[in-house]
Amino acid sequence: MALRISAACEYLSLEVMERWILLGFLLCPSALGAAAPCLQLWRAAPGSLRVTLLREEALAVHHVTEELLAGVKGCGKRVADVKECREHAVAHSGALHRGRRLFLVGAMRELEAVLSDEPGLLGPKALLVFRALSLCRGRAPLVPAPFRPRPPAEAPRGAPGERRGRAPVPDRAAPRAPCGATAGLLRGYHARFLARFDALLLSDVIPHPYPNLSVCPEEESVILSSFVSSLSALPVKDVDEKEHFDFAPLRLDWFRLQAYTSVSKAALPLGSHPDVAHAMNLIVFHTKLLDSLEELLEEVSDLSDLCFYPRPMEKLFLTTLEDPSALRYSIAFPLLCSHFSRCLHPMCPEEYSQLEAAALGMCGRFLQAMARKGSACVMDACAEQHRLSERLLPKHCAATISKARSRKGPKPAKRGDTRGDKPGAESQRRDRSLSTNMDKLHQTLVELSLSFNHAPTITVFEHTVTPSEYLSSDLETRLSRAIVAMAGYDQATQEVARPSEVLMGLSSYVTFIHSLGRFLALDTGRIVRSVLLQQTQPRDGAGEPTLTTIYTNWYLEALLRRAEQRAVVLAPSLQAFTAAPGEGGHGFSAAEFTDVCEMRALAELLGPYGMKFLSDNLMWHVGAQVTELQKLVTENMDALLQLCSCVCKPEEMGALLPRLTSAENVLKRMTIIGEILSFRAMAQQGLREVLSHHCPFLMGPIEGLMDTVTPDTDIQVTLSIFELASAAGIHARWTPALVNVLAGGKTGTAGRLLPEEQSRLSRLLLLFVAAALPLLASDPASAYSPELDGYRNNLHCLAKAIAQLSAALFTVHNKNIEEHLKEFLLVASSSLLQLGQDTERLRVRNRDSIVLLLQLIVAESPFLSLDVLERCFPYVLLRNAYREVRREPPR
Repeated sequence: MALRISAACEYLSLEVMERWILLGFLLCPSALGAAAPCLQLWRAAPGSLRVTLLREEALAVHHVTEELLAGVKGCGKRVADVKECREHAVAHSGALHRGRRLFLVGAMRELEAVLSDEPGLLGPKALLVFRALSLCRGRAPLVPAPFRPRPPAEAPRGAPGERRGRAPVPDRAAPRAPCGATAGLLRGYHARFLARFDALLLSDVIPHPYPNLSVCPEEESVILSSFVSSLSALPVKDVDEKEHFDFAPLRLDWFRLQAYTSVSKAALPLGSHPDVAHAMNLIVFHTKLLDSLEELLEEVSDLSDLCFYPRPMEKLFLTTLEDPSALRYSIAFPLLCSHFSRCLHPMCPEEYSQLEAAALGMCGRFLQAMARKGSACVMDACAEQHRLSERLLPKHCAATISKARSRKGPKPAKRGDTRGDKPGAESQRRDRSLSTNMDKLHQTLVELSLSFNHAPTITVFEHTVTPSEYLSSDLETRLSRAIVAMAGYDQATQEVARPSEVLMGLSSYVTFIHSLGRFLALDTGRIVRSVLLQQTQPRDGAGEPTLTTIYTNWYLEALLRRAEQRAVVLAPSLQAFTAAPGEGGHGFSAAEFTDVCEMRALAELLGPYGMKFLSDNLMWHVGAQVTELQKLVTENMDALLQLCSCVCKPEEMGALLPRLTSAENVLKRMTIIGEILSFRAMAQQGLREVLSHHCPFLMGPIEGLMDTVTPDTDIQVTLSIFELASAAGIHARWTPALVNVLAGGKTGTAGRLLPEEQSRLSRLLLLFVAAALPLLASDPASAYSPELDGYRNNLHCLAKAIAQLSAALFTVHNKNIEEHLKEFLLVASSSLLQLGQDTERLRVRNRDSIVLLLQLIVAESPFLSLDVLERCFPYVLLRNAYREVRREPPR
C-alpha cells in the first residue's frame, strides 16, 4: 500500500487545484513577480479557457487577468505573459485535454478490469482508486465548455480541442461501482489496518518528538493517548457489515490538537515534528474509509453540476447511442441523474421542485431513448426471424418443385444470386469474420443488455426508477404494432393475411422475445401475455385496432358480404367457404381463409375473448336481419293469420301463397342468417379444438355440465351453462348469444307489442318461411351439388337458420320449441307436396333439391327427428329425391 504523507491531497481534483491557483494569484497579483516559481506555476495552471466558479457560472480567466494586471501598478509587463498564455491555451489546450482523456479512458478500463478480476486489491489500492476517480471527475467540466461564453474574438473558433470528443461520462462512473459493491471488504481491511499498523505507527512516532510525556500539557497528552487507545481497541477479526463505526470524535480531536500546537509559542509545536502530522493524516483517511465511504465517493466522483447542462448531456448521450462499442455505458447517463439531488443547498429550498423535475425529466428521456433503441433492435431481430420462418411455408416450395421438374441438367447459379437459395443457406459462411445483419443485431442487444442489467433501479430525488420497465413498455407497444402489421389489412381493397401465416409470424416473434430472458432482466412472459391479451380485445392499450377488430371486420365485410352476393358458397364437403362454381376473380380464395386449419389459427390468435367479440358481432347482424323479417311479417299479417287457420287444408294454403308479398326477400334474409350462423359454427369448432388441445382438463367439466341439462332445468340455469359452453366452443341446443340479442333487441314494431303478440309474430315468421319454400324450386341456383354437398346459392344454410332461430325465438318467449317446429314441418311438407302436383316445368325444375331441405332442417335441430318428419312427409320421397339429384347433372 502507498503510504502517502498527504493522503487527503492525493485525490484532490485537478480542476480544484487549478481554480485555487488562478484565483489565488488574482487576489495577490504582486506574487507573480516576487518569485520565478510562482510565475511558472501560474503559466502551467491554465489548461482551459474557462474556469468553473459555481454550477454553470464560468470565468474567462485570461480576459479577467489581463484587465486586472493592466490596472495594477508594477504588473503591466505581465500583460504580455497573459496574452502569451492565452495563445498557448488556444493552441494546445485541445490537444492537452484530448491526451488526458485518451489516457484516462484506457487507464480506467484497465483499472476496472483488474478490480473486477481481483477485488481484494481494492483494500491496499483504495487511495489509487480515489485518485483515478478524482482525475476522471476533472474531465467533467469539459463537457459543457462549448456552451459557455465564447473565447476572445481573436481566438480561432475551431482551435480549442475541447469542442469535440469530450471525456466519456460512462468511464467516469464505472470505477465507482467496485467501491460500492465491495464496501464490506474495504471496511474489514482498514479496520484491521488501523488496529495492527496505524496504532503501532502512531505509538512509535509519539515518543520521538515527546520523549517525556509528563512535560506535555494535559490536554495534548490526553488527546495523543486517546488516539492510540481508540485505534488499538478496534476488532481484528472479520467486521460485521451491520457494525457501525464513528470516528468523527477522533478527527475532531485531531483538529483540536492542530489548533493547540499551531499557535505561536506553543509548548509542543506541531511544525517541528512532522512525523505525527503525517501519521495522523494517514489515519484520518483510513477512518473515513470506515465510516464516511459515501462522502468520500461523493467528494471525488460527484457530477451533480451536470444538471445545469442538459443540452450537452443529451448530445453526448446521443453520441453514445450511435457508437455500438459505447452502448454498454449508456446507463451511466441515467445514473448521473441520481447525483443531481446533491445540487441542493439548505439556503435555497425553493430549488427542490425545479431540480427534481429537471432530474426526473432528464432521467426519463435517457431511459426512453435507450428503450427505443433496444426495442427497435429487438423488433428488427424479430422481423429477421419472421422472414426466415416465412421461407419455410409450404407455399414457397412450389417454385422450387417446379424449377426442379423443369430443369434438364444442373446449371451453376450465378455469382451473387441469392434468389435460389434454400432456407438455411444464410447460416453458411466461408469466413467467421463476415458479419450478417443478425450478428450486428445480436451484438447491439448484448451491449444494451449490459447497460440495462447494470442497475436494476435508480433513485432520483427519492423516486425509484426501473430501467427495465421503460424497455418493457416500449417493447409492448412496438410488438402490438408489429402483430397488427403482420395482418396487412387494407380496408380499401379488403386484403388481409391468412390467420395461419400471422400465427406463424407471431410464433417466431414470441420465440425470439422469450429468448431475451437469457441476457436481459425482463419478464418476457409478462410482456407476451400482456400483448396477446390486448390482441383479444377490440382495442389495445393505446386505443389502436387489434387483430380481433381486423379479422372481425374482414370476415363480416369481405367474406360474408360476398357470400350474400352468391360469389362465395359454403361447401360442407370441404368444411369451408369456397368460390361459387363459375365465379372467379375476387382477389382471394375463400377456402384459404375458412378451412379447418385457418379456423384453428384464428382461434389461436383471437383467443376466447376475441372469438366472443366475433360471435357478438355476428349475432348483432343476425338481430338486424330478424328485425327486418318481423317488418315483412307485419306487412303480411292478414294472409299469415288465415294461413294459420288452414294448416290442415293444403288447397286453401296453396290459394293463400300468391297473396304473400316479399316472400323471396324473406328467404334471402333467412339464408343470410344461415350463412352467418354457419360461419360462427365453424369458428366455434376451431375454438373447441384449440381449447381441447391447450386445456383439456377445463373442457371436461364443461362438457359434464352440458350433460346435466334436462328439459326440466330452470331456463336461467340452462342459459348460464350454455353460455359457458359457447365461450369454450361447445355446441348447445340453442345459441345463448342469439337469445341475448333477440331478448335485448325488442325495439321497433316488435318492441311495442305484448308478449303474446311477439310470440305470435315469431310463429308467423316460421310459417311464412315454410309457405315460401316452393318458390325456391324455380331458382336455377337451387340445384343440389354433390361436389359441394350443398347448394350453389347457400340454400343449405337455410336449415341452420330455421333450426337455431326458431329455438332462440321461442326460448325468449318461453314457448314449446318442439311444437312450433312440428307445425313448421307440417306447413312445409304440405307446401312441397302441393309443388309435386304443379305441371309447370320451370316452377318445379329443382323440386327434388328443395325436398332435401326438410332432412337438413331435421338434422340441424335437436328438437326434431326423422320419425317426426315421417309423419309429415313420406321418407320414400326423400330417398327418391337423393337418387335424382345424384343421377342428374345440375341444370
